[in-house]
Amino acid sequence: MLKTINLDKKYVVIEGPIGVGKSSLSKKMSDTFGGELFLEKPAENPFLAKFYKDPERYSLHTQLYFLMQRVSQLSELGADAKNVARLLVADFMIEKDPIFARLTLNSEELALYQQVFNSLAIPETRADLVVYLQAPVKVLKSRIKKRNIGFEQRINEDYLGRLSSAYTDYFHNYTAAPLLIVNAADFNPIENDQHFAALMSQIAKIQAGKHFFNPLAA
Repeated sequence: MLKTINLDKKYVVIEGPIGVGKSSLSKKMSDTFGGELFLEKPAENPFLAKFYKDPERYSLHTQLYFLMQRVSQLSELGADAKNVARLLVADFMIEKDPIFARLTLNSEELALYQQVFNSLAIPETRADLVVYLQAPVKVLKSRIKKRNIGFEQRINEDYLGRLSSAYTDYFHNYTAAPLLIVNAADFNPIENDQHFAALMSQIAKIQAGKHFFNPLAA
């Protein structure tokens, strides 16, 4: 089935809350179609583990590091991501950064963060398609537990719930690029080839607008 899919897009972003599976899907999509992979690097943030242990103290440190890191990555990618010779699949977009900032920073910290954000020269990297993966909090918590990254085990359901709601609110009015919202609750594109093929077929069809996809109903 995958051999019949003509994926004509150059730049696809997979987004969603922690634990939803965006990095795994990005890797499989890139490998399958011979594309380039563009992943964020949370393991390089020296404040992240400290944030999950003491969020009040390390929220601003963590967020500013991520902001600078993501801007640097996008700058290295180039002003126009679609100039790449083949498919580019990313597991983040810079627009996610303020979502986390509004969720974790107090009002004074957020004001400072916003000043820094507004002062940066952020490259324009409009995707051909954004794929937003959704899943219930209990599913996210289960997947975080399964992947067994030490400091992530401190993430509680309240934080995941607020994060998921923030993502939902953001993408409710999203119009910057074509958008596919995927019900990823019982979706396993890594181990289930039928799920993966159904999603890739849906992705290939989309040229504009907002779309919804339930893999189990496909």
